[in-house]
Amino acid sequence: MRKSARILAAAGMLAGVASAASAQEFRCNVEVNAQQIEGTNKSVFETLKEQITTYMNETKFSDATFSAMEKIECTVYLTVGEYNDDRMKCDLQLQLIRPVYNSTYTTTLFNFKDTRVEFDYREGDPLTYNETQPENNLTAILDFYANLFLALDFDSFSPKGGERFYERAQTIVQQQQSSGEIGWRTFEDTKNRAAVLSSYTDGNTSGIRNLLYNYHRKGLDEMVTSPDKGRGVITESLKEIKTIYDNAPMSVALSIFRDSKLDELVNVYSKAPETERKDVYDLLQPIYPTESQRLDKIKNPDTN
Repeated sequence: MRKSARILAAAGMLAGVASAASAQEFRCNVEVNAQQIEGTNKSVFETLKEQITTYMNETKFSDATFSAMEKIECTVYLTVGEYNDDRMKCDLQLQLIRPVYNSTYTTTLFNFKDTRVEFDYREGDPLTYNETQPENNLTAILDFYANLFLALDFDSFSPKGGERFYERAQTIVQQQQSSGEIGWRTFEDTKNRAAVLSSYTDGNTSGIRNLLYNYHRKGLDEMVTSPDKGRGVITESLKEIKTIYDNAPMSVALSIFRDSKLDELVNVYSKAPETERKDVYDLLQPIYPTESQRLDKIKNPDTN
């Protein structure tokens, strides 16, 4: 039972449950899009895709043990914008998926586009995992998101269950800040990797972690058997978004939540009482004023 297993894993109690062959954490779908690049042997991008796929799916990033059924589903979509002198400049779209207990439904925990991805790569260069110090900027980026994915997933099953993975992600950020590579430096911009991590760990915005647990474990998981009860917890959990907005209106946590959850909330509240739908609309509308089309579907599901 994946839900129960993940809660136990968060408490450090799963060692030895699954075989070593299935101990890796991820079932990661990797795509590399190089359509913008002309005049280059395309095999380099196929090789890169294969190596990232192997790295994400065969590296053991933690001491937690996962059975094949428990592996975390994620997508890594790399779009190469430039490739000159072994230097790639890319966008990286990332999505993290979580199953909802006792159902076939899956929910998005994280949906984000990292536009600060640059690294050196020659075809055939090995991608080697080093737990203490990433070998290069590409493996550092992959290690960072692997640990962030673990943190978010564990948080969604157990209160603050992902703490050790946030700490590891923070170590990677600190190590890479002296590398000269973009995307790591604090205050460099509001949507780089340092800012993404800060949105989950800074005191002004870390309430998003409470939302991860309440929304998913006590909300969506409960809605399968008790729709009104589970939805009520989700409604209460959304107050964390208002607190984040009041404390840090430019936080990337707000756009991550928007891209991960607004469409889902339309479905969550499709059968909710009118007063509950209005409360959610009134809470979210000032935070996402440009999302009127989606928010209107929450308020008035029958007219859309």
